[in-house]
Amino acid sequence: MKKRHESRRIAPVVPTASMADIAFLLIIFFMLTTSFSPERTTVQLPDSEIQTEVPRNSAIIAITADGAIQFTDGERPSFPLGSPEEVGLLTQEIIELIPDKEFLIKADRMVRYQLIDAVLDQLRVHGAKRIGLLTDKKVRRGT
Repeated sequence: MKKRHESRRIAPVVPTASMADIAFLLIIFFMLTTSFSPERTTVQLPDSEIQTEVPRNSAIIAITADGAIQFTDGERPSFPLGSPEEVGLLTQEIIELIPDKEFLIKADRMVRYQLIDAVLDQLRVHGAKRIGLLTDKKVRRGT
C-alpha cells in the first residue's frame, strides 16, 4: 500500500506585530523633530535687504495691521495685550529673570509707526537691551 502524501498548503501570513512598532517609532520621530512656534499671528512683514538669524526662545511682540498686540515670552503661546504699557510690565518681569533676553517686534507693514515707537520705548525703559525687528528678505532683481 502506497502512502499518499497529502500536501497541505500553508496560507501566506503577513506579520503585523512589527507594524505597530514601526507606527510608534514614526510617531515618536515626528514628535521629536517637529518644532512649534509660540507666536502664530499672521502679519505682512516689511521688506529688508539685510537679515540675521533669529535666536530661539526670543520674546516676540506681534502687532497686527489693526493695532492689536500679541505677546509671547518665547516658550508659551502668545496672548493678547491691551496697550504698550503692558508690554513694558511683562518685559520687566522677563528681564529680572533673564537679563540678556532678546525681544523681537513682529509688526505688520501697515501699522502706524507711533505704535511701534511706543512698544520700543516700553522695551527700552523696562531694561531690554537686545531688541530686533522681524522683516522679510527682499528679493533683489537682476541688474
